[in-house]
Amino acid sequence: MTSLSMDNHKKGLVLTTIGGLALSFDVPLVRLGHGELWSTLALRSVTTFAAAIVLWLLLRRFGSARPVLVPGRAGLAAGLCYGISTIAFLGAVFNTATANVVFIVAFTPMFAALLGWLFLKERPSPSTLLTMLAMLAGVGLIVSGGLAGGHLLGDILAATASLLLALAITIGRAARIDMGFVPLVATVIPALIGLSFAGASFWAGTGGFSVADPFWVMLDGAVIMPLAFWCLATGPKYLSGPEVGMFYLLETILAPIWVWLIFSEIPSSRTLLGGAILVLALIGYSLRQMRRMERLRAEAASLTI
Repeated sequence: MTSLSMDNHKKGLVLTTIGGLALSFDVPLVRLGHGELWSTLALRSVTTFAAAIVLWLLLRRFGSARPVLVPGRAGLAAGLCYGISTIAFLGAVFNTATANVVFIVAFTPMFAALLGWLFLKERPSPSTLLTMLAMLAGVGLIVSGGLAGGHLLGDILAATASLLLALAITIGRAARIDMGFVPLVATVIPALIGLSFAGASFWAGTGGFSVADPFWVMLDGAVIMPLAFWCLATGPKYLSGPEVGMFYLLETILAPIWVWLIFSEIPSSRTLLGGAILVLALIGYSLRQMRRMERLRAEAASLTI
């Protein structure tokens, strides 16, 4: 490995570490807002959308690149998936335990592999199929705990968010165009829906906008989410896909810890067991993929000598 490639690899490690750590604070900050669902959804989404537009304008004014907010029909389709997934994700946060949400959403890479098999004819490897089966078992344990604990709706919403995220990723892979701003701009969809429901409750006299500590939600929407998405979207320029996937696991592992420290929310035994299966399966899969890529690079290097 050359000096330049080593520097790029270190840069990728730093970026993805920052992105994974930032993402792990998403759910705790939403919870710290102490708001109702639609108001929190509206506030978080409006601030994320505003931050995205400001960043886009700055890049167009001072940068050499001219990024497109929504690139064509594929961008619109992916944006619709991202927007609805945000609604499902926050709905899950308000209807089930944090550990359930992040563990189930961790299934996204396997959903993406399955959709790639169905629609892009990308046949998964045997190791991918085995990982899928192990992760399905883990998700099954978590959802069965939700059925017993009365929060099945939240678990279903988390699974819906995971599937929609995977669908957006698949659309991006099929189109092969830059969609860096699409997840951020797509927050206009949950923003409008959240404002509509909060406004309707206000006019009906049954509530209205209700977020006790809006600072935390605005911090999440305006700073944490754009930072996390930008770092994790930039990481693949310097790292392999499996390496980036490892850093996404920081949210899966750390978010329940932050919530336990702040809110004393202890996951159920089924959630912990199912989550352990998910995390170990993903780590094993990522390590196998990294070894495979190293072997392919070594073979390619030997052929050029």
